[in-house]
Amino acid sequence: MMHLGVNIDHVATLRQARYAGMLDSHNTEPSVLDAAKAALLGGADSITLHVREDRRHMQDEDAFAVRREIPLPLNLEMGATPAMLAVALRLRPDFVCLVPERRQEVTTEGGLDVVSRMEELRPLVKALLDNGSKVSMFIDPDLAQVEASAAIGAPMIELHTGRFANTLGAERLAETQRLIEAAKVGYAAGLEIHAGHGIQVANLADLAAVPHLTELNIGHTLIARSIFVGLQQAVREMKEAIAVQQWLA
Repeated sequence: MMHLGVNIDHVATLRQARYAGMLDSHNTEPSVLDAAKAALLGGADSITLHVREDRRHMQDEDAFAVRREIPLPLNLEMGATPAMLAVALRLRPDFVCLVPERRQEVTTEGGLDVVSRMEELRPLVKALLDNGSKVSMFIDPDLAQVEASAAIGAPMIELHTGRFANTLGAERLAETQRLIEAAKVGYAAGLEIHAGHGIQVANLADLAAVPHLTELNIGHTLIARSIFVGLQQAVREMKEAIAVQQWLA
């Protein structure tokens, strides 16, 4: 069955909106660790969090607490920089997903340009692999980026599904076809194929056409749904929806 990685970044976003300057207060909420526990109880297969260089939501302490307390694989999203590499080498997450970071964006938009950064990225990928973390490149469904990710030595890619999620009709069909082709090329190159960004229950049926997917990383829609039903239930609903689509496929 396809795995579900639950991204809990926006629990930290909510916390920082009120308590960014007083994280050691006894009033500080919501708890990132409690969110990870709820995701575990809901059936999450892994926990994803993004420690950004500007620390706008997740803090280093959040990542280390989840790593220490939650018996699920940890997927660390991070910018491809020496400073973040140092954090990852200490944290030793099960997975590291290398993503682009732009200060002006609200959340990660678009994939990493592996093609133009190969020489910079190659030693970073090797250092992470040597430290025991599997590495994934968060890329747009572009065949050149898929091939560069394989050439650089990463065992996994995560296909950016933002454009897929934000289109409908003929545009959705075109974006789905791009994802299909990228997944096929990646699989043929020996890569494990994940996908993430903007995935919701409403677009799972279209995404089911993409072959070789082994994991979906989903965050915002689960946190949004959790406002009404709780995170444990929101994760459970998504797991059930994924199972239904796999059965129909």
